[in-house]
Formats: sequence, structure tokens, C-alpha cells
Amino acid sequence: MKLRSYMFLGLFLSLFLSILPFSGNVTNAATPAVLSFTQGVQKTVLENGLTVLTKEVHTAPVVSVQVWYKVGSRNEGTGESGISHQLEHLMFKGTSDRPVQFGRLFSALGSQFNAFTSFDETAYFGTVQRDKLEALLTLESDRMKNALIGSEELTSEKRVVISELQGYENSPEYRLDREVRKAAFPNRAYGLPVGGTKADVEKFTVEQVRNYYQTYYSPDNATLVVTGDFTTEPTLKSIQATFGKLPKGKKTTVKVSPAVTAVSSPQKAPIVLKQPGSAALLQAVYPLPDIKHPDVPAIDVMDAILTGGRSSRLYQAVIESGLASSVSGSAAELIEPGWYDISATAAPEQEIRKIADVIQQSLTKLQQQPVTSEELNRAKTQLQASFILNNQDISSQASQLAYNQVIAGDYHYIEKYLSAIAQVTPQDVQRVAKTYLNPAKQTIGFFEPTQADGQPGTSSGGGRTTENFSPGQPVDPAELAKYLPPTTSATNSNQQSLPEQFTLANGLKVLLLQDRSLPTINISGQINAGNEFDNNQKAGLANLTATNLMNGTKTQDALTLAQTLEDKGTELDFSSSREGVSISGQGLSTNLPLLIQTIADVLQNANFPADQLELSRQRELTSLQVQLDDPRGMGRRVFQQAIYPKNHPFHSFPTIESLQNITREDVVSFYQQHYRPDATTITLVGDFEPTQVKSLLNKAFGQWIAEGKPPVLNLPFVTFPSNSQQLNTVIPGKTESVTYLGYNGISRKDPRFYAALILNQILGGDTLSSRLGTEVRDRLGLTYGIYSGFAAGINPGPFVISMQTAPQDTQKAISSTLALLKQFREQGITEAEFKTAKRSLVNSYPVDLASPSQVASIILENAILGLSTAELREFPQRLQAVTMTQVQKAIAELIKPENLIIVTAGPENTTTQGS
Repeated sequence: MKLRSYMFLGLFLSLFLSILPFSGNVTNAATPAVLSFTQGVQKTVLENGLTVLTKEVHTAPVVSVQVWYKVGSRNEGTGESGISHQLEHLMFKGTSDRPVQFGRLFSALGSQFNAFTSFDETAYFGTVQRDKLEALLTLESDRMKNALIGSEELTSEKRVVISELQGYENSPEYRLDREVRKAAFPNRAYGLPVGGTKADVEKFTVEQVRNYYQTYYSPDNATLVVTGDFTTEPTLKSIQATFGKLPKGKKTTVKVSPAVTAVSSPQKAPIVLKQPGSAALLQAVYPLPDIKHPDVPAIDVMDAILTGGRSSRLYQAVIESGLASSVSGSAAELIEPGWYDISATAAPEQEIRKIADVIQQSLTKLQQQPVTSEELNRAKTQLQASFILNNQDISSQASQLAYNQVIAGDYHYIEKYLSAIAQVTPQDVQRVAKTYLNPAKQTIGFFEPTQADGQPGTSSGGGRTTENFSPGQPVDPAELAKYLPPTTSATNSNQQSLPEQFTLANGLKVLLLQDRSLPTINISGQINAGNEFDNNQKAGLANLTATNLMNGTKTQDALTLAQTLEDKGTELDFSSSREGVSISGQGLSTNLPLLIQTIADVLQNANFPADQLELSRQRELTSLQVQLDDPRGMGRRVFQQAIYPKNHPFHSFPTIESLQNITREDVVSFYQQHYRPDATTITLVGDFEPTQVKSLLNKAFGQWIAEGKPPVLNLPFVTFPSNSQQLNTVIPGKTESVTYLGYNGISRKDPRFYAALILNQILGGDTLSSRLGTEVRDRLGLTYGIYSGFAAGINPGPFVISMQTAPQDTQKAISSTLALLKQFREQGITEAEFKTAKRSLVNSYPVDLASPSQVASIILENAILGLSTAELREFPQRLQAVTMTQVQKAIAELIKPENLIIVTAGPENTTTQGS
């Protein structure tokens, strides 16, 4: 019940699939009475046709500005496949009045910004402190009409787009989806990838892209949404002053695809892809009506019944039976008739066609027998509750309004939709299943991997390359500043409330932060039982233990646990990472007792049924094969194992052998040893009464007693590599390479941490505004994205630079990165760069605090790292206190171009020997 992320191709992958009405991940029933999504929304249409939606939300001192253009891949003609997406990239290259990379301007404002292109729309969005609102409006209005679309901009950004498209080609799932939709919709733009084809992108001309821009980028084809902490009337005056002066678009015939669904025909033969890969895949597509069709609510309820969580029909049929390691569904309901998609990944040694047969049997049963009232109510609850849980922050609320206005034609659509969900009957579900899940309209495809185990070949390369790149001069922030719109005088930010912290008698740590703005609860927790406690022979034990927590307790089996939560639309997940097992829970505030009781039950009473443990092991083996076939996953594994010695916990990664070595006794022993109250921290943020929560926690966890002291790790000290090493990992069938460069870094409590944040913001904190992004992405066009960062946890983690490149560009990108690092080390940074980076980090922090789930995560992270609860409020001041001298010293101590581990994973011939 999810929409694949690659369906939204943009500057970066879309951040908000979960808020779109057809995105799945959804939840139900009394929701409209609980929360009005459109209450307080004001719609204004300017004389030039711009639709403006404003919604004041005064829960945090931030605002979100989004501009959605009603143009996407469905509007593209022959030879234009991908032009909407190409234009989206060019919209960041500057304007005639501001001939600078817009990412740098947004970053200087502290904006958390992004963009995406989809089938029906292209959207640009940013969230900032409230005093930056007018500046964002100015920038968005500027690029609506004055974007620089010249040969230089197009040439460099074409390379970036092609790198992005080729990166998607690394995914067997993407390649199967492309072939299946092309066969399902042979004469429609929806049958082509949103990002287009490499052949078309290579041929785009400046005139062609500029004409497309002039045709579709105009106020009368756009919707502007502003949500957050602002006052409507003055903001509308600002919008009139910026956007109101723009002219309407030129009258033109807007190209759209023929709005027809596929007709019934004799069942087509399956599409079969036999290519290098790791796991067998299935994808089936069925035509659907458009978003305004009255059947849409019943179709979404049908999808929730089929694929909405562990209790859903397809999960029970193909995952609990051991046939598949994953199954998902999504209903793409768009401006034109869309499609329903069912996808599955086979478990090891399972036949993909058998999975197709079992899925078909489930669909036939749905068509022949009405669903039960329990299933129906669960599906409705999941659907409706998800709209509350996924709209807790103002950015998501803005996106929801924009999507409804642009795609459905009415921002009130969400409430009509949820009202219709509540009216769906068992007969409606049965009817839409018969109507739309018709085998005669199905297009089905199978991906059958030609590699038995997904194991890549490995070769190593030493020395340096022969290229000698001279990086350009760093962008002068003072030069940039003249293009920045003015900001209003900063008002006193809301004083961030601090969590209440206490410890139960058994040592369990709790942090509570009350937030009555929405009827929701966000739980974030950690148990000190992460992968660092694995050893090489049993690597994967911590994760296998965590993923089996929800497989049954002394009083509830796996299905009962799942149904109890899903009946209420609540979400609870346990996952293992390097330094701990995370607890993630969300729900409506009325379901807080259920969430706490369930967490307490599984942490104290998990019983690890042998059959479920074996199914989990098979899923982990599939996941491992997929990781070994993915340049990102495989490259990171090789990189980390090259940095950390075999006796270091960070060297340990699961293998087929280690996963097969793990017994049930190992899991039970690990659980008994590491799952203890004095190794557990729980954070709650949301709508609750603290006294009630304390009572619930004491009752639920009071009998949980630990014996002895918790296990402690003593990690060996890791030095910088003595010299630079380059490793090349070959993965057959890939089109793009992924490269990691780095070495062991610092911990969160390192006194250089805040200085390291500032130096990293300048170096590679953002692919559009950093030195690495400016040089390797913008100037040279060698990568879709390049980033750097310090993985600073309880223990020192790696400093890493990562990038994706075409194989023929890999060495150029590495060489230019090395040259830039040397320049950075030898010349340091300027005072203007220092001030700009600091301002950007400080200004963006309030945006993090505007999301309740993000606040819960930050509070938790501070607690487990041993920081004061006041860090939540004082983090910006700690950044402000950093001096230029401290940053220059951190650069000297932490940037070591001559000691890099360099790992490239992907196609062959990515490493060239040199002197």
C-alpha cells in the first residue's frame, strides 16, 4: 500500500509521498470530526490568474511557501519525454536579475527546500523562519518568469539529469516498472518515466526548453500555497506586490494525452526481464479512472484491505506463507485515468509465478465474497487516520492543499474524499474489485535475476589518477548577498519548550513534551541493543531480534498484535541501527494507552516463534541480496569495512553465512541480555496529560526488572589510514557508479562537533550551495548529487563524501573532489563563508522544531548521547558561539585529503590506474 518513490522524479526524490491521497501508507473513521484540513484556508485568485491558498498555523515560528505548476510528464509531446523534469532542474540555475544558483540563496535564508516533477505537476517548496517569508515569495515570483535558460545552463544540467536517470537504471524495480507501464499505456505519456528518456534529454535544445517554460510557467497555470505563522492580509499584499505584477501566460494549445483507459482484451503474455539483479520481482498494473471518479474512495479502501499492513490479505497470503519477502499496492489516481499497481519481491528459492497465482486467487476471492465488517472498518481507520498523522507539520499541510487544488481542482477535495471513505460499503469494495481488477485488463511483468546470489566481483586500484583538476574559486557569499531579497525584522522566536525528564525505578528513562496543537502522539525510543553488539560470525543478530519483536508475546500472536494496532490506525515499528534499536510509534492521542501497552508487552514478553523467525530470516536474506546488488549499499559496506578493523563492531555486516548461523537460542539470549529497562529511553511528544502518561508507564513497565549491569562495549581506537587507498567493487548490470570517500571521524561529544558542522555546511552540506556541489555538480556537471557529513554518534563514526556518477565521469569527479579538499585544507574558508554557513544552520533549526515527530527524534537523540535537555533550545546558541579560529583548526585536524579511503561501486571500468 505505497507508491514507489521513483514515480516522483525531481531535483531530489519527492519528500512527501505519504501525504498524497493515492500514496498509500494510509489510515480512518471519525477523522473529519476530529480535524478539519481546510478550516481557516483562504482562497484568493489574482487578476493574472494565480490561485493563492493561505492557512495560518501559529504552532511554530515558521512558514512554508509552495508553488505548484499544473504541468508534468503527461503534457510532453513526442521527442519531449523528460522536458518537465529538465526544466525543474534549470529553475535552480538563476534568473536574469539573480544570475546565481538559487540553492545558495535558499540555503543562505536557512530554507529547507526541495522540488519534484510528477505526471501532472511540478512543485517547488521551501520552509523558513517567519521573517524570511517575503524573501521566499520574491525568489519564487522571480523564477516564475525570469529563469535563465541558456546553452551553458542547459549543457551542464543535462549531464546532471542523465546521471540521475542512469542512477534509477541501477534499480531492477525501476526497470520492471518502466517496461510494465509502457506496455500498459503504449499511447499515453503515463506510460513513460517521469524523468524521461536519455535519448530525448540529450537532444533538448535551448529553444525547446525555453518555449516549454514560456508555455506552462505562468501565474494562471500555478497555485501558490502559504501555511504557517503569518498574518493573512499583509501576506496577500506581499503576494500581490511580487506575483501580481507577472503577466498571464501566452494563449496556447496545451498538450494532454488521450484520456482513455485500456480496454478488455485477451490476457497479454507476461513481460519477462532476465537481467543481472538479486531478487525476483513481480509487478501487475490495472487501469483506473481519474481522481474525480466516484469510485476512487472505494478503490482506496480496497487497496487498504489488500495491502494495508500485516493484517492485510496479500501480506497474509504471500508473506506469512513464506512466498514473498515484500508486497505492496498503490492506486495512482491522477488528472487523467491512472492505474492500480501490485508489486512483490520473491523470498529466496520461491517461484515468482507461484506468487502471481496466489495473488490472483486473493483478488478473485475479493471479487466473489464481500469483505468482513472488521476488515472494512480497519481499512477506513487506516486511511483516515493517516491524513492526520501525515499532516502534523505545515509543509505537509501545504502540500496536501496544493495537491488537492491542482490535481483534483478543489482544495476541499480532502474532506469530500474522507467523507466518502466513511460511506464505503462491503458491496462497493466487491464492485470495484470486479470492475478494475479484471485479468483481461491486467499488464503483468516479472524480473528474473540472472545472478544466483547477487555477489559482486571486486577489484582494487591503487595510486592516483593522472587528471589534474584545478577547482574554481569558491563562491563569494558577499557577492551572493547582493542577490538576496531583504527579510523583515526578526521577531522574537517562540521560546522552545523543554521536555520533562524522569527515570522509572527500574532505570527506564522517559522524556515528555506536551503539544496540544493536534490530536496526535509521536513516540521515539531507543534500546541499547544495536548492531554494534553483533560479531562477525553472527552478524545480523541484533536486527533479527528487533524485527521479531512484533511476531508474538506470551499473550498475543503476531496477527493479533498487528490487528489491534491497525484497527486504530496506529503505527509501531522496531528497527536496528549501528548504535541501538529504535522505537517509532504514531497514533491519534486517544490511542496512547494502546501504544504504551504494546511497546511494554513486546519489550518484556516477546516469545520469538520459530516459524516467524525463519520467515524473518528469509526476508533478511532477500534484503541482503538486494543490498549487495545496490551500488549504494554495497559501496557503503566496502567503505566501512576498509575504515574499521575486523575487531571493531563497525566492521561487522551480515552475510548469507552469518544470517544462516543464527539460531532461535541466539535470538532469545540476545533479547534477555540486551533488552532491559536501564538500557531503554522513550520520548513522547504530543497531546497528552503528563500525569496520565506517568501512571500508564509505571503500570506498563513497573514489573520489568534488570539483573546485573548492562553490557558495555570498549571500541578499539581507529586512526587515519596511513595513505590513500582506492577500491573498486564491480556489480554487473549497473549503469551508474556510487563513490564514497572518507575515514573515521568524530563523536557527538567531541569538542570540535559544532565547528565540524559549520565546516561541513561549507564543504558539502548541501549539493546546491556547498563548495563540493558548486564545483563537482554545478560547474563540471559530473554528478546528480554530492554530499559530505560526519556520522557523529555515541562513538566516532565515519566522515564521508558520497556521490553518484556516470562510469566515464567517476575518476574526473574523484580527482576534482581531491583537488577541492586540498584547496579547502590549504586555503581554509573566508569570513563571509563562515558567517553564511552559521546563519544557514541556525536559521534552519526552527524548521526542524516545527515537526512534532522530528522534535521527538531530536529529544531522544540528545538524551541517548548524554546531552542536557536544554540542548533542544540551546543548539543554535552553541553554533553561534563557534569562532572562525575554531573552524580553521577543525579543518586542519579533520580534513585529510592524503588519508582518504575511496570506494567506488557500480559498473566495470570505473577506476583508471594512474601515476
